[in-house]
Amino acid sequence: MSQEIAVVGSPEFTTGFRLAGVRKFENVPQDEKDEALDDAVESVLADEDVGIAVMHDDDLDALSRQVREEVETSVEPTFVTIGGGAAGGSGLRDQIKRAIGIDLMAEEDESNE
Repeated sequence: MSQEIAVVGSPEFTTGFRLAGVRKFENVPQDEKDEALDDAVESVLADEDVGIAVMHDDDLDALSRQVREEVETSVEPTFVTIGGGAAGGSGLRDQIKRAIGIDLMAEEDESNE
């Protein structure tokens, strides 16, 4: 079964992904973020067709503690955050490791030492 990518965030954030062909998205306007972001993320978590969910890193801070914990520990869908520097360095490494269960960069690190 093929799984889809979903995007959660402001309409400005989701538009680029939608133009690239992402069909599943949850728009959360900036002025409604405090009330609606948790529900949007929970909707994506409950969708069995979603394999990867993309969010802006800054939106993690707006989630309730419980939903944020679900996002950070979710394997399917795997949440990938971009922006704010979280996708660089070890942040992306941890996300990949959580998604596939293997540290792809481990051999590269050993050869650099």
